[in-house]
Amino acid sequence: MSEFSRILCPVDFSEFSVRALHYAVSLAQHYRAKLFVQHVVELWRYPSAGFSPGKYFDEFSQRLLQKGEEKLQELLRTATDTEIQPEPVVQQGTAADSILAFATSRKTDLIVMGTHGRRGFDRLMLGSVTERVIRKAPCPVLAVRKPAHDFVVSGKQQDTVHLSRILFCTDFSENSQRAMDHAISLTEEYNAELTVLHVLEDVPDSARMADVIAPTTERLKKLLPLEVLKPERIKTIVRIGTPYREIIQFTVEAQTDMVVMAVRGRSALDLAVFGATTHRVMQLGPCPVLAVHV
Repeated sequence: MSEFSRILCPVDFSEFSVRALHYAVSLAQHYRAKLFVQHVVELWRYPSAGFSPGKYFDEFSQRLLQKGEEKLQELLRTATDTEIQPEPVVQQGTAADSILAFATSRKTDLIVMGTHGRRGFDRLMLGSVTERVIRKAPCPVLAVRKPAHDFVVSGKQQDTVHLSRILFCTDFSENSQRAMDHAISLTEEYNAELTVLHVLEDVPDSARMADVIAPTTERLKKLLPLEVLKPERIKTIVRIGTPYREIIQFTVEAQTDMVVMAVRGRSALDLAVFGATTHRVMQLGPCPVLAVHV
């Protein structure tokens, strides 16, 4: 269930990570959670510095760390209010490894990260940092890119999280169950509407749509926790086609505020599944995606 008491938000000062920070602040405020804001200084981005004598290399590293601390403090002054007082963390290392190590050592319940939404370039950016974090993180990861509409609604005094429509995507695997628990918890927390979606692939053209969709709809209904959520707050949808395309199309049509999906496993073999569905929904979809590792 979604009991977020310790939230981590890595930032690299790009517009994407700043947007993710606003989401993280709103969630921390709503859940009264401890918020860590992490910036990682990556020396490999400065290859020429490696040829400097040890003394100058150390001084260069310290200047980068100091500059990172100053930029992070300035960002937090503009992005947070007095009610939320995040703990700034500046480290030296590689981004993905540092994020994963910090999340594990501090036992965070959620990681909020910004993602780029460019097709070719995004494969490098999302693949090298966010994708690796999502596949190996010890907790759910909320991936945020530029959405068609935000669920962060600005108020007079503070930002508040507003979730009205949540979409949970399932393939009926055991892996999906934990992700569904988070979707249900968020639905309860925000008094939202929950849609449970399954996409059928490789349906023969000769098949009668009603004969194909009806049994799948019944399977979806059996998953619903009607003892927890009122029936009028839950909908089931069955679509036919390519999963990521149908998921994205539905989020656009329904003005979805958040998509909840499972991420399978931690090995490189999972890239086939991750790249085909979850990655593309994050990359091309109009709203944040909560990836729940199982």
